[in-house]
Amino acid sequence: MAGCAGLRWRPDFAELTRVFVRPAHRGVGGGAALLAAVEQAARAAGAYRIRLDTRHDLVEARALYARHGYVEIPAYSRGPYAEHWFEKQLTSAGGRAK
Repeated sequence: MAGCAGLRWRPDFAELTRVFVRPAHRGVGGGAALLAAVEQAARAAGAYRIRLDTRHDLVEARALYARHGYVEIPAYSRGPYAEHWFEKQLTSAGGRAK
């Protein structure tokens, strides 16, 4: 396994809970491929946006999200590692997360 990503359903959005790429597989597009797969699954299930939170020290992760259209938003969650919050609109209107 080269990596994994997690997706959780919330009432009004899908939440990206984890993106992990093993060190030996970093820098060759694995993170981008995982994001694309998660976004496709969320769209297929009817989600119109994805949100996530991440830590301040995960600079590469924050840059990955920004490169792929995620924008920083105000805090929507609380947790010991929630220091930055992002959202990406998946569709222009309509669906809800399941």
